[in-house]
Amino acid sequence: MSAISGVSSLQSIQSSQANAVAKTDSMKLKLAEATGFKPAGVSFAERLGESLNSVAEAQNKAAQSVKDYELGREQDLSKVMVEQQISSLGFQLTLNVRNKALSAYKEIMNMPV
Repeated sequence: MSAISGVSSLQSIQSSQANAVAKTDSMKLKLAEATGFKPAGVSFAERLGESLNSVAEAQNKAAQSVKDYELGREQDLSKVMVEQQISSLGFQLTLNVRNKALSAYKEIMNMPV
């Protein structure tokens, strides 16, 4: 295969892909108009990712406040305890969401086809 035919093949694949994306977007728009469904601006995956980042940030903040308290940089023990509780609750919530999602996945996998 020559370089020119390889480039033209790549361009035809890219144009086919662009056409498929345009058709898919058009079909989604028609379906949304027909059903009256208006999709939210943020997807579930994005919200889940933001939540996980928030929990990780809370855990890091709690760990840093404990370290600061142990080194004498932080004097307010109640602040350290509250940050630890926030971190703990966030982790427990994340764990429960994961367990529910895993349970739903197992249930769907066990459904007869």
